[in-house]
Amino acid sequence: MTRSRATAIGFSAILLWSLLALLTVGTAPVPPFLLNALTFAVGGAVGVAWVVLAGDRRVLGRISWKVYAFGTIALFGYHFLYFSAMRMAPAAEAGLIAYLWPLLIVIFSGLLPGERLTRGHVLGAGIAFAGAALIVLRPGAGLSGEAMPGYLLAFLCALTWAGYSVLSRRLGAVPTESVAVFCLATAALSMLAHLALEQPAWPASATGWGAVLALGLGPVGLAFYVWDVGMKKGDIQLLGVASYAAPLLSTTALVLAGYAAATPRLAIAAAMIAFGAALAAWASVRRAGRKLQA
Repeated sequence: MTRSRATAIGFSAILLWSLLALLTVGTAPVPPFLLNALTFAVGGAVGVAWVVLAGDRRVLGRISWKVYAFGTIALFGYHFLYFSAMRMAPAAEAGLIAYLWPLLIVIFSGLLPGERLTRGHVLGAGIAFAGAALIVLRPGAGLSGEAMPGYLLAFLCALTWAGYSVLSRRLGAVPTESVAVFCLATAALSMLAHLALEQPAWPASATGWGAVLALGLGPVGLAFYVWDVGMKKGDIQLLGVASYAAPLLSTTALVLAGYAAATPRLAIAAAMIAFGAALAAWASVRRAGRKLQA
């Protein structure tokens, strides 16, 4: 598989994640950890079905338990830290801190063998982050000292996902089918967290159950499989910057569905994210050209 094709496959995860907010609205009143358990169970089941249909049922047994532990800790840890941060700090500010992970991916990727961090990647990631901040933060919002534990959890959340994404590159020989086990284990741990921390509440209609199924098939299912491909074989720095398109596309989807209003801030944010991504893409193309010349 070529690097450009793997990057395109990885970008499809960003497109799927842009539907996360819209579909989550339709699952009310399901609490976060229960929703996590249901959707990751669907995503894991799809992965197991894929393995069975592919005919190599022994592939999962050949993968080390350490890899399974790594992926499960990352997927469950990210969501546990995220939901905990949202409970302990204002959602907008905590969400923005948690969304430092694309910037951290760009920075951490410079430590990988064969990768080189350029000013274009860092500058592009910074501009895209500022654009995402315009979408997430309320006018006049600021960080509250009382919410500092929640902000810390949000930052740990960002570190967890960035670390998982970048370290996946070092596990390039591990088949993507392993994500099925990550999802099923995350579903089981999420159910335990739900039983310990939440009151049960199920989807109120067939539409709600449809939204749960759609989440499990897309943003909480297929997205993690294609992201794995992108992180292992694609342009990790370009994908890191491009990830800032997710909040923009997510907000756009909410606007089109009538759940949010279009504003000048959204247009400015779109321009900043597009410019940041274009800058990072230019840096990647320029780096590839230098490699060919060498």
